[in-house]
Amino acid sequence: MVTLFLQASLIVLVLVTLLWVWSIIIKNVSIIDLFWGFAFVVVNIFYVLSSGELYTRKILLLVLVSIWGLRLSIYLAIRNIGKGEDFRYQEFRRKYGPQRYWWFSFFQTFLLQGALIMLVSLPLLGVSTGTRSNDLNILDYIGILVWLIGFTFEAGGDYQLSRFKRDAGNRGKVLSTGFWRYTRHPNYFGDSAVWWAYALFSISAGGYWHIIGSIIMTVLIIKVSGVFLLETSLKTTKPQYRDYIRKTSSFFPWFPEK
Repeated sequence: MVTLFLQASLIVLVLVTLLWVWSIIIKNVSIIDLFWGFAFVVVNIFYVLSSGELYTRKILLLVLVSIWGLRLSIYLAIRNIGKGEDFRYQEFRRKYGPQRYWWFSFFQTFLLQGALIMLVSLPLLGVSTGTRSNDLNILDYIGILVWLIGFTFEAGGDYQLSRFKRDAGNRGKVLSTGFWRYTRHPNYFGDSAVWWAYALFSISAGGYWHIIGSIIMTVLIIKVSGVFLLETSLKTTKPQYRDYIRKTSSFFPWFPEK
């Protein structure tokens, strides 16, 4: 297990280093965001193919992770390519200065995200190293259900938001219909649910401590780079958002307040 983890870590290190070099050439650190979903596909394929026989649970995980990761990377590519560097990285570039940010970004962004990818992907390692037969149990079927719910909220929320933003008449407005009627962050809730589905698969395979990855992912989404960061920005840029907060569940889907 340790050997597999270290080998996968080396693969990710090589990939993020190549991305970093490319980011220097094009002066755009945002390309790391496009790599996030795809990286888990690469890591999971390596785990599945390097851990012995292709049992049913491992094949199932191979399909689900690939669908989730590729969908996320393609969506972010369509949304971000051609629009310049994300404002977060532009702020870092101004803060640290372009003379040193080119190398500082390797540690602050690329190496950090590579480390997070390896930690978050621990449930995938748990499934591949723990599965010893083609048998599925109740936790696997619950995991499939949780994954379907999560993926629907994440992909559906992203689609509704992109369609909302394409309408110039919605500029400055707050999306509060569809999935966004029941939670202020359907895409983040869905992402978290998907990773808890992977945690259920890992537990089903006997990989209990590996769910640390799903816990880390949820903390990142709620407290670090997801909900907290976005809501801090929206409260100041969209006055209507405060009213939306009073009516709508912050994370878990629920019926809106009247």
